[in-house]
Amino acid sequence: MRVALAQINTTVGDVWGNVEKAAEALDRAVDVGAGIVALPELTIPGYPPEDLLMRPSFIADNLKGLEALAGEVPEGVVAAAGFVDLDVDLYNACALISGGEVLHRYHKRYLPNYGVFDENRYFREGSGAPVLRLDGATVGVSVCEDIWYPGGPAREQALGGAGVLLNISASPYHRQKGAFRERMLSVRASDYGCYVVFCNLVGGQDELVFDGHSVVFDPEGKLVARAKQFEEDLLLVDLYPEEVLIQRLHESRPRKENPERPPEVIEVPAYRENPDGERSGGPRVEDLYSEEGEVFEALVLGLGDYFRKNGFSRAVLGLSGGIDSSLGAVVAAKALGPENVTGVLMPSRYTSEASNTDAAALAENLGIETRVVPIGPAFDAYREMLAEEFEGLPENEAEENIQARIRGNIVMAFSNKFGWIVLSTGNKSEMSVGYSTLYGDMAGGFAVIKDVPKTLVYRVCRYVNESEGREIIPESILTKEPSAELRPGQRDVDSLPPYEVLDPILEAYIEEDKGVGGIVASGYEEEDVRRVIKLVDRAEYKRRQAPIGIKVTSRAFGRDRRMPMTNRYFERDPEEAIEH
Repeated sequence: MRVALAQINTTVGDVWGNVEKAAEALDRAVDVGAGIVALPELTIPGYPPEDLLMRPSFIADNLKGLEALAGEVPEGVVAAAGFVDLDVDLYNACALISGGEVLHRYHKRYLPNYGVFDENRYFREGSGAPVLRLDGATVGVSVCEDIWYPGGPAREQALGGAGVLLNISASPYHRQKGAFRERMLSVRASDYGCYVVFCNLVGGQDELVFDGHSVVFDPEGKLVARAKQFEEDLLLVDLYPEEVLIQRLHESRPRKENPERPPEVIEVPAYRENPDGERSGGPRVEDLYSEEGEVFEALVLGLGDYFRKNGFSRAVLGLSGGIDSSLGAVVAAKALGPENVTGVLMPSRYTSEASNTDAAALAENLGIETRVVPIGPAFDAYREMLAEEFEGLPENEAEENIQARIRGNIVMAFSNKFGWIVLSTGNKSEMSVGYSTLYGDMAGGFAVIKDVPKTLVYRVCRYVNESEGREIIPESILTKEPSAELRPGQRDVDSLPPYEVLDPILEAYIEEDKGVGGIVASGYEEEDVRRVIKLVDRAEYKRRQAPIGIKVTSRAFGRDRRMPMTNRYFERDPEEAIEH
């Protein structure tokens, strides 16, 4: 049995474009002898369609798209493709298609409603656990979350005789999730004594990135095939149902259980086996990126698809000579091409000559255009305008933020004049504690690294230089002490704990929901912990006004972490709480 995993990059709402892309992948798979072709979850409408699902016309077009795709599937071949089904209510569904006809419509049973997922908002839970009967082989079909649970349709299908468990998915990326997903799928394969075939979506959709990374595991839980990460791919693998039979003859555990109800059997007429009847030369197992490589590729794919799918062509960003704007520029140059990126140097009286030199060197290494617009005249004008109002008061964050907002105005002026999209380059550590300026460095249409902690920014930058085999990001940028350069001698550590201390506290509080006691027990000073938590909570209103950016951690700000802006809760010691 030759199976093709068509790991394609769909676009939400582009029903006919998605059908065309799916049909092209199907043709390629059939040409190389595939009898089963898997396409991702919600192939036809794109994932996640969100409130487009409230529009009857969108549902209708999606169903017409299914009819069109069905007409592309030849007799003897089975395609599994995701779509939205309407049967009194809406279902996240998988169509099983052969010979131009939809043989069965499977409705997803486990609807995720956590993190970035809102499927209970749109869909009704399905039922049943169908299996395809294909000339002596039996294949169970499920959708994404269905395979993540140790019970459910996969178990019912395996107990009902399925030797292959086919799962179509749209599983979004965060760092190291792919490794976790592989471990889970390996356990499902070995527990059920079945092949597990997992076909995942690839591509960027707003703040989400889907990493592809489709895989196949054998009945012993061993990885036998892996597709590429972060790019479209067609993965072919030959499966041998007799191996499942041998496994079951030697394994008595499944005999101790019976399915609660026999799975529904869908007969596939005239199913064709691999035409040449021979092995395909061995399945392909692609290498995996390192953690830093994964994050970089996710940023590149997410930014590139955001521009391509929304019709944007050119980006502009401020280049300060610091680590964050450097990584933003590298990602933009890789995603969009250096000819489509402009870096603007906006020096002030506090900008060191080293920063100007570093920014220019980075731009030259990348081959991007630069513009230089000093902010001194505008800053002097602001100071003169406000001199009477500020008379007798010491300089503080007001003067610092004026400079940041001048820079924000300049890059937005380039955007308005030339139609370019402004990239803001604040990192997750800064976004977490509010170490950023509204309408200043937060201004922009897309925040490239808003979910990348500062310590990870450094690691990814070093990965860039190592993978390129040359110094793209100057070493002086990697080794200089972080500073916003908005006042003489300014350093980030004057306002924040060192990032090596700050980032673990932020991860524990934001991604793991640990409280003060739990974080302190991990070895951090209570004063630092309470200070950081207070800063995070107070900055919620700022984050709500920031542009979207690419999710790379397990819990990103925005749709992934939803906290009230008006919120008086904070942790106190019990005795202190009673006193109040």
